[in-house]
Amino acid sequence: MRVSLFTCIALLSPMLALAFTPQPSTRKLQKLKTSGSVSTPLAPSFTVANRGGALGAVPGWAAYTNALEEKPLITKAMTSLVGWALGDFLAQTFINKGPFDVARFLTLSAFGFIYHGPSGHYFYNWLDERIEGTGVKQVFSKVAIDQIFWCPIFMSVFFAYLGLVAGDSLPAIRTKISSDLLSACKGSWKVWPLVHAINFRFIPNKFRLFYINAVQIGFNIFLSIIGTK
Repeated sequence: MRVSLFTCIALLSPMLALAFTPQPSTRKLQKLKTSGSVSTPLAPSFTVANRGGALGAVPGWAAYTNALEEKPLITKAMTSLVGWALGDFLAQTFINKGPFDVARFLTLSAFGFIYHGPSGHYFYNWLDERIEGTGVKQVFSKVAIDQIFWCPIFMSVFFAYLGLVAGDSLPAIRTKISSDLLSACKGSWKVWPLVHAINFRFIPNKFRLFYINAVQIGFNIFLSIIGTK
């Protein structure tokens, strides 16, 4: 199950990135054809402009992008809440197939809101400020920092959060982290280097968490299983 899940996530990631591509207007294309000139950009740019790329026609997308500009922290927190809620709902509905655990659902949804969204907001802002650009060297450096340093920290906080909510003792939480941290990181390393290579290369900063949550719905199924087993 894990292999097919990770394969689907890896294949879905580039497709999601394409949704951010600005679509040239028909009038502009006709003008280029008439003049006989072709403009070739120096580098690919997925800067979601006013049209929002392919997502510009989605109802509510303009309001969402405005919210990202005006209230980025709370908007990203709500985005992660939805991503984690949907991930656990799908895990419980189609994989566990037992009685729906409302407490688990609320616990994981809350984690998306209080930690994943806010921490992602500050971490990716910090990373983009420290390493500017979308070249190969910059993208590689960002992916390495994300997966070597941020991933273990994030996973440790995730397991600690679940343990505290469940009322586990600190020794029990340490045992959980010791036994499952490497497995969780290995699961991440199968998927997220490719996802983040696309993320750091093409996705504008303010849309990073939206893109990550769209991909992470599948990965959250894995986390909800390993985190609550």
